[in-house]
Amino acid sequence: MKQKLKGDGFTRVDLLVTIVTLTAFVYLIVQFISLQRRPMRHRLMKVSCHNNLLQVGLAFRIWAADNNEKFPMQVSVTNGGSMELADKGSTYAVFIVMTNILNTPKILFCPWDNNRQRFMADVFASSNPQSQGSSEFVFSPSNNISYFVGLDANTGKPKQILSGDDHFQVAGKIPPPGLFLLSTNASIKWKNGRHGDEQANIVFADGSVLSVTNSGFRAVLAKTGIATNRLAMP
Repeated sequence: MKQKLKGDGFTRVDLLVTIVTLTAFVYLIVQFISLQRRPMRHRLMKVSCHNNLLQVGLAFRIWAADNNEKFPMQVSVTNGGSMELADKGSTYAVFIVMTNILNTPKILFCPWDNNRQRFMADVFASSNPQSQGSSEFVFSPSNNISYFVGLDANTGKPKQILSGDDHFQVAGKIPPPGLFLLSTNASIKWKNGRHGDEQANIVFADGSVLSVTNSGFRAVLAKTGIATNRLAMP
């Protein structure tokens, strides 16, 4: 259950929303100043992806606040979570239980995702079956997600990996969809193309988002306290 903070009438969710809103505002200002010389399209898409993941992180935190500080991956399907399916590597199962918080599946798709088999979904569900010629795309178990999910993320350990861009390579190969085991000493790097450079975004268990380089990603892995991180890849 949501708990009120003493003295100010704010709920924990109110506080999380305020923090994320302020963080997004500051990030927009910093990006506007630091990326002025880059093409406008590049700047806008990079900011959009970062803000997508801020909303993803916030959704996880709100869900956990209503579920005894546990993320969907730690709550059984019978209790409204996605643990059993997430353990098999399903990102869809993790996000689908948070639809009321996420509101739209559009934030689960990076605007710079260059995987031609993927596309942005418009709605999580539709009251009317899709018909030929319909322009509305309903969120499905495949092709609508650009971000992985860190299955071992714990609300009590704020710098564990919760989610992030999925376009990384290990030993020169992109992990396939499903459960992927990522060790802290893995030869990991971002694949060029999605954001125009070798860096991408990581969401931490506290809901914060950080843009990291190849070396930054390895440093983040080393600080999780987990020898092998289990990731659900889309």
